[in-house]
Amino acid sequence: MATRGFTRKTSSADYADRIPPGQSLTEGFPVLTAGPTPRVSLADWSFTLKIGPRPVMRWTWAEFTALPQTKMTRDIHCVTKWSKLNTPWTGVLIDDILAEAGIESPPAYTLAHSFDGYSTNVPTADLIGGKAMVATHYEGKPLTPEHGGPARLLVPHLYFWKSAKWINALQFLEREEVGFWELRGYHIYGDPWREQRYRGD
Repeated sequence: MATRGFTRKTSSADYADRIPPGQSLTEGFPVLTAGPTPRVSLADWSFTLKIGPRPVMRWTWAEFTALPQTKMTRDIHCVTKWSKLNTPWTGVLIDDILAEAGIESPPAYTLAHSFDGYSTNVPTADLIGGKAMVATHYEGKPLTPEHGGPARLLVPHLYFWKSAKWINALQFLEREEVGFWELRGYHIYGDPWREQRYRGD
């Protein structure tokens, strides 16, 4: 029964099975960055797929957005201890990017690169099988620069620093290389459910 003019605020307890340990539910969408927010025009945007140091394929914005589009609604969790539920994204699955490039068995490790020089490492297994995408829209609208637009990596089952903003390349590697925050003490993997925030967790 609902009473007009009175609503109960949603709390973390209502979704205890979806909030990892140490996290709190937020209704907003906090903006956190390692540095200044880059402003990348669509004319200048490009996305490159690499195997080791070798570029395999490169897309302009028009070419990339012509790839199959997928909608994905997922919960996300930031290492700074906020969680946001049911976030709706649209973009290109990593599976579809690999298929377009003709790569059936990519190397086991991936390093995501961004326009601002940021990087983060993710096991390739955590990007394929419908688990991750390069997102271009949030809530049906183009991603704003503050949230990583024109495009960001989305790996929702890991802490959100793994979902690199302003992405411009995925580099597949035979050996793992750590990224920006991992070099500065963050966990190599970043599973929210195991509270893998920092090295040693």
